[in-house]
Amino acid sequence: MSLVRKESPILGIASTADYAAGPKEFFSLLKPRVMSLVVLTALAGMLVAPGSVHPVVGFAALLAISIGAGAAGALNMWWDADIDALMARTRLRAVPSGLIAPGEALYFGLTLSLLAVLTLATVANFLAAALLAFTIFFYVVIYTMWLKRLTPQNIVIGGAAGALPPVVGCAAVSGSVTLDSLLLFAIIFIWTPAHS
Repeated sequence: MSLVRKESPILGIASTADYAAGPKEFFSLLKPRVMSLVVLTALAGMLVAPGSVHPVVGFAALLAISIGAGAAGALNMWWDADIDALMARTRLRAVPSGLIAPGEALYFGLTLSLLAVLTLATVANFLAAALLAFTIFFYVVIYTMWLKRLTPQNIVIGGAAGALPPVVGCAAVSGSVTLDSLLLFAIIFIWTPAHS
């Protein structure tokens, strides 16, 4: 149950001169395919929320939620670089392949996390921002750092992070958590282990 990460030899030998990251590589840290699912499910949460929101505010809230998801993805890739380097599917990701320094991925993820949460608090409300912060924390600390290296059931429990965007979206519009948003959470949570 330790949060100690084993260093990859690939990460240990790379020097600053070995990193050649551009916008494309940093964008890849955001896990764009996962972000698109977050946008879709957060939008569903916004649509089932009681009340309405100005379209500009709704767009800004959705953007903040998607950036928060991307930030969590970047932090996930920073932490998992050692095991990503060992798998054929993930070894060419930006950090294990040496295109982005681990520290750059860490600071990128932390900066985007803070920006997303503060933006959501500003354009929507503190409940939505707190839920987004909790979602990022759950994905990075509970799922990535702890469960993923502890149990093969990590996707079952960790799926809660991926199921929270509709709740965040609903809170961004209504300032509350509704039964509809919790039902969307439950549907996604139950679907997650089956799809993986």
